[in-house]
Amino acid sequence: MPLALLALAVAAFGIGTTEFVMMGLLPNVADDLGVSVPTAGHLVSAYAIGVVIGAPLLAAVGVRVPRRRMLIALMGLFTIGNLASALAPGYGTLLAGRVLAGLPHGAFFGVGAVVAARLVREGRQARAVATMFLGLTVANIVGVPGGTALGQQLGWRATFLVVTVIGLVAMGALAALVPHLPLERRGGGAGDAGAGGAVRELRREVRALGDRQVLLGLLTAVFGFAGVFALYSYLASMVTEVTGMAESSVTVVLALFGVGMTLGALAAGPLTDRALRPTLYGALGALALVLVVFRFTVHVPWAAMATVVVIGAVGFMTTTPLQMLVMEKARHAPTLAAASNHSAFNLANAGGAWAGGTAIAAGWGWTSPALVGAALAVAGLVIAVVAGVLDRGTSPGRRSRVVARGAGAREAGGREVGDRGGAGVR
Repeated sequence: MPLALLALAVAAFGIGTTEFVMMGLLPNVADDLGVSVPTAGHLVSAYAIGVVIGAPLLAAVGVRVPRRRMLIALMGLFTIGNLASALAPGYGTLLAGRVLAGLPHGAFFGVGAVVAARLVREGRQARAVATMFLGLTVANIVGVPGGTALGQQLGWRATFLVVTVIGLVAMGALAALVPHLPLERRGGGAGDAGAGGAVRELRREVRALGDRQVLLGLLTAVFGFAGVFALYSYLASMVTEVTGMAESSVTVVLALFGVGMTLGALAAGPLTDRALRPTLYGALGALALVLVVFRFTVHVPWAAMATVVVIGAVGFMTTTPLQMLVMEKARHAPTLAAASNHSAFNLANAGGAWAGGTAIAAGWGWTSPALVGAALAVAGLVIAVVAGVLDRGTSPGRRSRVVARGAGAREAGGREVGDRGGAGVR
């Protein structure tokens, strides 16, 4: 495994920690700043808003910036956002700090996915991307519970100061371990230099984002992954109100969900390299099924915890094939599409939480988000299958292969397009 993937994983660990740790710190933040817990909950939404806005915007701004420099700059912005959060004197400034910390999230994972795929040989790109995402899943096992405990003992500001340090370490690791990767050649020659070249590059990125298969992939992420968050957003309340577990057990349950996410990421890489679309179909179908099963197992503590692990696993198995799919279909300009995929995931976060909360508010019971999540996963599966059927109707000469090659390979537009096999969408 290239050491550069470790640097990407460290950065992903910091991002994952700051994204989810606020959920465990809401009571502490509310007490310290003199606001209600529901008002403090807007700090979770503020981060998601930052991701949705920042992913396409920053990815578009950085289309002509060398990959390593772009990654370091994005991590620098992330670090500043967390430092601003730690030092925020009041609720308004903390809200702004959370938006600032969220802005580079999607762009970092978009650029990072392209870089990770270029660091390895053909047939291992999905595993490389999954390795980067492992940092995000490990954050849910170690970073979030640890950050929550630290915030409860030393104050919530201490948690964001530690994340700031993680950001600095990640910046150093990126600078030391990620090799210089030349920008992808588009066949435009010297005329692509300067402002005119940047404009042309941005147009290519926007055109690639408008590809029908890319849009269907993003729509699959919005609906399919919303099924995960319809349940996850209310998991703590389910295990206390329905399962009857103590509040102190919530941290354990969330950590088990993180264990499942890690297992799903480990499995998704090689499976996606072998067969992308079947992996996506299988993960979405399994997610819908296990969410229905949870409706019944939630009443038994050991069965509920086992099911939580499975939900985390099959839910996160969807992320790698979806990331590779949009990169593949936007192969001539994958960065903006890859970054926008994380906007889609955060829309899924917000939409799933809203749908699950609406079911509870309608009086359908604490377990209703599981069934709502299953319906959303089925909707994502239907969209994915429709996209697959439409893709089979594309002539073989137009069907794409993964653009990301080894570090020294040239991309589409050069002479070494993937004509020797590789991990095409199957």
